[in-house]
Amino acid sequence: MADIPFNRPYMTGQEINNIQLAHQLGRLAGDGEFTQKCHDWLQKYSGCKKALLTHSCTAALEMCAILADIQPGDEVIMPSYTFVSTANAFVLRGGVPVFVDIREDTLNLDESLVEAAISSQTKAIVAVHYAGVACEMDKLKALAKEYGLLLIEDAAQAMMSTYRESVLGSIGDLATISFHETKNVISGEGGALLVNNPTLVKRAEIIREKGTNRSQFFRGEVDKYTWVDIGSSYLPGEIISAFLYAQLLQTKEITQNRLNVWNIYHQALQEYEKNRILKIPVIPDYCQHNAHMYYLIARSENERNFIIDFFKLHEINSVFHYVPLHSSPAGRKYGKVHGKMSVTDGISSRLLRLPLWLGLDPHDVLRVLRKGLKELNNSIK
Repeated sequence: MADIPFNRPYMTGQEINNIQLAHQLGRLAGDGEFTQKCHDWLQKYSGCKKALLTHSCTAALEMCAILADIQPGDEVIMPSYTFVSTANAFVLRGGVPVFVDIREDTLNLDESLVEAAISSQTKAIVAVHYAGVACEMDKLKALAKEYGLLLIEDAAQAMMSTYRESVLGSIGDLATISFHETKNVISGEGGALLVNNPTLVKRAEIIREKGTNRSQFFRGEVDKYTWVDIGSSYLPGEIISAFLYAQLLQTKEITQNRLNVWNIYHQALQEYEKNRILKIPVIPDYCQHNAHMYYLIARSENERNFIIDFFKLHEINSVFHYVPLHSSPAGRKYGKVHGKMSVTDGISSRLLRLPLWLGLDPHDVLRVLRKGLKELNNSIK
């Protein structure tokens, strides 16, 4: 069997043509024609007030922290089972991540634990849609409204996913998307900020343009542009946007093809969950996911590691996921925990992700997995 990588970036076939056209148009810096096409597409897709491409989802999260007006000591509630950027963006502004445990079914922020974590220093709640499956947004939105907090969606993994028929990224005040090469829709590196709260649109544009009102100048709203606020250079280059636009035009096809692979995994592994050999993903009936990831939850860390090593022996690259932020050196230094983190700690030590990319034959992975599980059970007996 040939080596099966965990991920293989997908190309639609139009990306190189778009890049050549961007060069012919003579604009390779940010906010050229392809960037605007991407903005238009994202705004139509999500219904947001303003979509702004960034050079990464991390950059979009950093913009969220500035827009939330995070000051030293301000608290931001979030899961610990997430990528470091979710917390780091707020720590850079002096904010304190308050880590709350996750649900056992979706591995998302446990909405039933959030209210108790709210204090007089709380400024925002960050809902991370793990594996493209929605958080319980109605509850989180109600809490944010009741306590006057900003609700931010970290939708890095959630392109083309929905919650009660609402696009993920369209529900909170702000949302971020990733177009990193490991995501479904890609540009190598790249991201976007979706602004749903209209009061934040003007400042978002300024922050993204190094703290200047350059966008207003190009629209003819001011006669010159100047430095008016804090900000940084969060724009992607036009080559990134040209690549991304080709992908955006095929999001439906990309998503459906990934779902086909995901469904083969899911159907084949039902019996192993029934026999309590492992757990498989749970998709609530109010969610439509995007097949960003297929993961397994083993019975123990040792069994998880056995499966990973067995795959490696057969040249299949399966990987675990996040080390919980609350147990990391920086998490202990900059953040704090509210309540027990038993689900987070248990899941993180037992979860592994299977290869999932367009062109993969999942049956090759399943054949090895079945053999590995049989050997695992024989060794236990």
